[in-house]
Amino acid sequence: MFSFNKGKSIIKKKIPLISKNPGVYRMLNENNEILYVGKAKNLPNRLKNYISEKTLPIRTERMLAQTKNIEVTTTSNESEALLLEANLIKKHKPKFNILLKDDKSFPYILISKNEKWPQLTKHRGKKTRDGHYFGPFASAGSANWTIKILQKIFLLRICDDSIFKNRQRPCILYQIKRCSAPCVGYVDPKSYNKLVHSSIEFISGKTRNIQKDLSKQMDTASKELDYEKAAILRDRIKALTQIQSSQNVNATNLSEADVIAAYKESGKSCIQVFFFRSKQNWGNQSFFPKHDPDENLSKILSSFIMQFYENKSAPKLIIINKEIDDQKLIEKTLELKENKPVSIKTAKKGNELKISVMAEKNAKESLTRKAYETESNRSLFEELSNKFSLKSNINLIEVYDNSHIQGSNSVGALIAFGTEGFIKKRYRKFNIKSEHIKNDDYAMLKEVLFRRFSKAVKDIKSALSLPDLVLIDGGKGQYSVARKTINELGLYDIPIIAIAKGKFRNSGNETFFFENNTFKFSRNDPVLFFLQRIRDEAHRFAISAHRDKRIKGMKKSLLDQIGGIGKIRKKTLLNYFGSARAVEAASFDELKSVEGIEQSVAKKIHNFFHD
Repeated sequence: MFSFNKGKSIIKKKIPLISKNPGVYRMLNENNEILYVGKAKNLPNRLKNYISEKTLPIRTERMLAQTKNIEVTTTSNESEALLLEANLIKKHKPKFNILLKDDKSFPYILISKNEKWPQLTKHRGKKTRDGHYFGPFASAGSANWTIKILQKIFLLRICDDSIFKNRQRPCILYQIKRCSAPCVGYVDPKSYNKLVHSSIEFISGKTRNIQKDLSKQMDTASKELDYEKAAILRDRIKALTQIQSSQNVNATNLSEADVIAAYKESGKSCIQVFFFRSKQNWGNQSFFPKHDPDENLSKILSSFIMQFYENKSAPKLIIINKEIDDQKLIEKTLELKENKPVSIKTAKKGNELKISVMAEKNAKESLTRKAYETESNRSLFEELSNKFSLKSNINLIEVYDNSHIQGSNSVGALIAFGTEGFIKKRYRKFNIKSEHIKNDDYAMLKEVLFRRFSKAVKDIKSALSLPDLVLIDGGKGQYSVARKTINELGLYDIPIIAIAKGKFRNSGNETFFFENNTFKFSRNDPVLFFLQRIRDEAHRFAISAHRDKRIKGMKKSLLDQIGGIGKIRKKTLLNYFGSARAVEAASFDELKSVEGIEQSVAKKIHNFFHD
């Protein structure tokens, strides 16, 4: 049984020392870890509630029982306190706060400006570059699809400035009619800027005039017997019609709005966000905040909104499906942050209610799916424990694999799987440091495991928490190495299982090694399917990491292998041609025309690639 009276007495002692100002308070435990972050219009009055109220929620009592100190930060107004609270919650993730999980930046589409040849590109992060930003898009896939359509219709360049400035001939995008090739002057600045202007109008929802203009241009080209140009314009109109038809399905009257719907069931919640821009739905995303099972849904929604927009731009209108207590304060805070009017509305009628109901339905379905997946994973964990007679419950599995080609570009990979599925933020790749072991799978595995678990042993706070089970892609030899390595670090209690591919590498014939025993499962065993799935994910991640490293190495080595090409000449060549492959394709005359590349050096480079 815990006692919260000590926490109350600490608060009572602190109150006289705190000024009656707006601000943020932090509850700390004996290790100086933040348990809870809260904001207040009047700090002493808010803290008095913890000691004056006779009955407190169990969660609050548990927090007070662990509280050993309080820190406060005063602010000039309540809005500043609200912003600071959201920032501190996201930074420290206190265990007693409502936490927004799986938070990330969303992609935007950027069309640069104040340039002779504006670029079309995808953008994440702070909007530091001068240009027109459109978004957010719910996923990279939806942003990439929109860019692809814009390329088809408006033929804008997507290449980086360094490549664009140094091109001598058009790339393949010109050949497949996805670019107008401004890099080599195949389009004049006036015509290109007209394409840029049209693309901005299009993505802003003004499509009718663009279609009429393209149709007129096609008719003119046909009358002038310029059938090639007419065909290009026909394809552009076709692409425009395609996207218009998809837009009409999701058409709304919301020019700039986020629709946020919260749904709670069985102590868990899901929040669904729909992004509407230019009267079109630009995708949706599900979020699953971490909170106490008894937490009020309105409070969950309120906390979510502030954490969600802490590092994102808020639209002019936010539509919610539940009323929140501090709506006016959040509006005011977001207005100050964005320097523009921001309105929060509870959906009541009409189109707004229709969209809100749709978002809430999606939230309910997402929560149901997640609950089913979580329950299914727990069941699999339990079956796995029973099959191998594991002593403790499984909540977290780490899977390890290596990837290399004859010892080159060797990498180790770690993936993690929990009750809610794959945990991408715990994925790690390890570049093998020891040169003499890069062709030795056993030694590579030893290095990866030692680096991962020695860090955890040395500094448990900064390292990833320890898994309940380690799964190794390999046979008896890999199992022995893993067991010995982890034992040497004193982690005897972590169970290890090795999964060896079957005869002829046939799926379903896998052999499992655990302690001094071997196991085989029937082909239709759900546990076998599960272990295959997480093993294959580790394999995929390892190969991906290896491929990225190999490609990076190839790009480096092409010029590094040529004698007499130092850092300065290498930089000069890459700036001029855009890539090592372009240097390889360049003629002798093109090479010697580069400033700083003498004739003898140009000849050496050309001979290296062509002899």
